[in-house]
Amino acid sequence: MRLTTIAALSLALTATSLPALAAPSPNITAAVAATSRSADNVKLDESRKPAQVLEFLGLKPGMQVLDLFGANAYWAEIMAPAVGPKGHVTVWEPTQFYRDKTKASFAEFQAKHPNVSIVSSPFEAPDLPKGYADLVMLNLNYHDTYWTSEKYGIPKMDPDAFLKAVYAAMKPGAVIGVIDHVASANNDTRATVDKLHRIDPEVIKADFKRAGFALAGSSDILRNSADDHSLLVFDPNIRGKTDRVMFKFKKPR
Repeated sequence: MRLTTIAALSLALTATSLPALAAPSPNITAAVAATSRSADNVKLDESRKPAQVLEFLGLKPGMQVLDLFGANAYWAEIMAPAVGPKGHVTVWEPTQFYRDKTKASFAEFQAKHPNVSIVSSPFEAPDLPKGYADLVMLNLNYHDTYWTSEKYGIPKMDPDAFLKAVYAAMKPGAVIGVIDHVASANNDTRATVDKLHRIDPEVIKADFKRAGFALAGSSDILRNSADDHSLLVFDPNIRGKTDRVMFKFKKPR
């Protein structure tokens, strides 16, 4: 009986020691639940958990947000109403991906969201607004700074230079949320990205530390232990269900 009691107490203490995510704020909950959202974007909510993610990152009304690689409007569609009329969302999209079809679709979206704007520059030379952001969203794309593609006109890039531009775009004390597909630890990040579009979480942490960021938190809400990290993220057997790491980094004040 005593052993059972001790075991139960141990389990209870372990459970209470695990960090719990706060319930999403009303402005975030309302933005996610809005009936005006794109049906295609809503389908992604199950795997992306936008309300929990944005609460974890600390999105608040009035914030200036930088949404990197955001021309699909998934995050902007939620963040724009959540930050409200006193806030603003600036989307950055590499020129390699900002083609006529995407431009037309984003222009239609932007007409309905006056507190959203977009800037575009080459992937290898990100031209971002300086000292602008309170919060930056970098969802499922950091690994691409290690990617090259002749098809899409992506040259070999310098991840450090990319992060230097992102760092300069943030206000002191600002936060960046980084979500990416998990790769098993290995010695060749570029080869892994080219083959699988995944990245070792330790590489992310090392890169951001080197760029001057401080790790402010992480969450396992997007992890999936059923993903063994061996498949290309676009493989039908795992697409939309990959194991994903989520970090919150802060630019020191």
